[in-house]
Amino acid sequence: MFKKWVRRVSFSATRGFSVETTSPTYENAPETQPQKGSASVDASAKSSIVDRLDDYQTALTTVAETLPAGTPTSATSSTAQPLSGAKTFQKYGDDDGSIDYDALYEEEEDSTISMEAHGSMISHLISQVKIGMDLTKVVLPTFILERRSLLEMYADYFAHPDLFLRIAEMESPRERIVETCRWYLSAYHAGRKSAVAKKPYNPILGEVFQCYWDLPGETPDAQVVNDGPVPWCHRNQLTFLAEQVSHHPPISAFYAEHVNKKITFSAHVWTKSKFLGLSIGVHNIGEGIVTLVDHSEEYIVTFPNGYGRSILTVPWIELGGTVEIRCPQTGYHATIEFLTKPFYGGKRNKVTAEIYAPNEKKPFVSIAGEWSGLMEAKWHDKNKTEVFVDVNRIPIFKKQVRPIVEQEEYESRRVWKEVTAGLKFNDIEKATNAKCAVEQIQRDEAKNRKDTETQWEHKYFRPVGDNWIYAKPLSQRVYQQEKESKR
Repeated sequence: MFKKWVRRVSFSATRGFSVETTSPTYENAPETQPQKGSASVDASAKSSIVDRLDDYQTALTTVAETLPAGTPTSATSSTAQPLSGAKTFQKYGDDDGSIDYDALYEEEEDSTISMEAHGSMISHLISQVKIGMDLTKVVLPTFILERRSLLEMYADYFAHPDLFLRIAEMESPRERIVETCRWYLSAYHAGRKSAVAKKPYNPILGEVFQCYWDLPGETPDAQVVNDGPVPWCHRNQLTFLAEQVSHHPPISAFYAEHVNKKITFSAHVWTKSKFLGLSIGVHNIGEGIVTLVDHSEEYIVTFPNGYGRSILTVPWIELGGTVEIRCPQTGYHATIEFLTKPFYGGKRNKVTAEIYAPNEKKPFVSIAGEWSGLMEAKWHDKNKTEVFVDVNRIPIFKKQVRPIVEQEEYESRRVWKEVTAGLKFNDIEKATNAKCAVEQIQRDEAKNRKDTETQWEHKYFRPVGDNWIYAKPLSQRVYQQEKESKR
């Protein structure tokens, strides 16, 4: 299936560690964004990111092959010279159908990675950082990347969509807060496709990921939701949309909805990474909101922090910190504690939770166990203990993603397909070249916006205070429909 890759410019062993990895985009948080200028972006700057990536990579190969042996080249120069229009560039990689790019995203990740095999590269990385240092602008080596974007990873919150939809089916507020906690506690284990901690791709500004889930037993509904987040999907499907709305700081916004069940989830997450010595900490800033349209209820949730442990040997990931789930309309709320493993002894992935009724200081149920396995609930008002959820005994529903050939230019799998191919076939040089090309395009486009005093236009989400809100939520569309029907 795999043919020999087109020869690429060689990178030194430490190439992937250079500082300023994420590249400045001159995009700021909502409260510090510059005012939009009157100048418009040149049309040529809006050319397809994928086509430009192809030309950029092929140009590198053409230059490398015409220079004398040993002549240095750079794939990340921020002052790349314009290329001659007389040259005919080939596609980057073999584009003869021999590679099934869609299948590369569906296959299981290799879990045999060991940092000890890349000792010199890891040592070089450690020498550049200090404890507590922000890792936003430090490039991690390509070989530890997971074969998908962070935006796609957020879709794993709905790996058990049946649990999510069940929230809307409950009759009482007490049952709904319990089901919200059940879904939330089951939402993290599916996000780790490998037993080894790997880092997903940092989404580029404007990157988008769309998918949906089919659920067995759902009533057939042929009506397409043209004004929904995934406009080719039906009313009985759970749909998901994510967009990278800021690059500095890195903020992702995502939204999911099921029209027939009248339930949605909207969230924004700002990730901030720090070096902690023998581990890396990722602080997740932001919140999510489960909205039950028919009940006029919102369940506001926060997110735990993530930690990459044992980064010098075989890295693994764990969650830590306190999160809250609360419903302002009913007063029901929950406190969840993700417990990190003690230095000596103890188990990984421990979690506890307590759910409270309005104005009560004692929980009516306590939950304990492992977020990657079995969790049990002790009902204090019933004096009863039972299995709350066992994530290893419930099915994971596969998300459906349209083929890459049908995707638009900024969709995740299309943007990163060459990086994914390089990682899959263990061609780290190819993966690194492709990753650098994507980042270079982002730098060029950011520079163009700065030069023309043009602000980035977000496609699906809008800033509201410190939050990012989906522009056309289901609750708003339902309200408009009801309003029009009364006329």
